[in-house]
Amino acid sequence: MAEMDTSGGGKHKKGPGVKKGKKMSTRVDLTPMVDLGFLLITFFIFTTTMSQPTAMKLNLPDDSATPEEQNKAKESGAFTILLGKDNNVFFYEGMLQPDGSNFKSSNFKDIRSELIKKKQNTDTADLVVVIKPSDESNYKNVIDILDEMSINVIKRYALVDISPQEDELVKISEGGGAAAPPAGQ
Repeated sequence: MAEMDTSGGGKHKKGPGVKKGKKMSTRVDLTPMVDLGFLLITFFIFTTTMSQPTAMKLNLPDDSATPEEQNKAKESGAFTILLGKDNNVFFYEGMLQPDGSNFKSSNFKDIRSELIKKKQNTDTADLVVVIKPSDESNYKNVIDILDEMSINVIKRYALVDISPQEDELVKISEGGGAAAPPAGQ
C-alpha cells in the first residue's frame, strides 16, 4: 500500500518555556490515486484514434489465377505511355505495330486528353495503362504521370520496364538515336 508520512518530525519549541503539544502523524493513502491514474491512462488509450497509414493503395492481381493469366490485358484496352528525356511523352494504343505506325508523341499537357479519350472509348474493366519510363526520364516525370492516373481515376495501371524496341523508337523520336535497320536484315 502506498502512503505518505507527513509527520512534524520533532520536538521544536518556539520561544522560551513554551511547550508544544505532540502532533499526531497523518497518513495519506495514495492507493486510490494510483487506481485513478491507471483508469485515466486506460480511458485515453481506448478513446484515441490510431493514425491511418498514408501510403498509396495498391490493387494486386488475384493469387488464385495462374501467373500467365494474372498480367494479361485485352489489346483493345491497353494504353502504353513511354517517358523520354526533356519531359517528352510518347504513347500507343494496343500492341506496338512493327512499323511503329501507331507510335505517337505528346507532352504532359496533352496526355490527359488522350487518357480521357481512351477512358471514354474503352470499358472500365478492360482499360489498363502501362507506364514505361526510359533511362533518360526523370523521377518527376514518373510522379507526374502517376498523378495523371489519380486525377483521371484510372485504377488499373502498371509501371513496367521499357523494351529495347520501344527505347529505340523513343530515341529516334527525340532525335538522339540512329535509325533502326529494316526488319528482317
